[in-house]
Amino acid sequence: VQLQASGGGLVQAGDSLSLSCVTSGRTFRQFAVGWFRQAPGKEREFVAGINWSDSTSYADSVKGRFTISRDKDKNTVHLQMNSLKPEDTAVYYCALDRTSGLRIGRRSYEYDYWGQGTLVTVSS
Repeated sequence: VQLQASGGGLVQAGDSLSLSCVTSGRTFRQFAVGWFRQAPGKEREFVAGINWSDSTSYADSVKGRFTISRDKDKNTVHLQMNSLKPEDTAVYYCALDRTSGLRIGRRSYEYDYWGQGTLVTVSS
């Protein structure tokens, strides 16, 4: 299983950016895909997740600004990020939990496969 994250870049505060995570390889019946981020000197944190039934979950810090969605035909999960803030600056990773059931995990250890990360920089 491979995950390829893309879409990062340098934007100004208040701008929008869309990240994509393409999954390939094995498919799983009940899975979840999560976005995490890690800022310099900080621990990796959960941002948003979506499962096989299209249920979603968001960190409080991004709720109302970020939207996660899934394109089933393209095996792609998108993270639309609006009203970006300097504190959103981080490397963003997508990850796949191959046996999530109805759960959308918020901890890194709940995910089995990880993409390489894409850098998002928000200037003030």
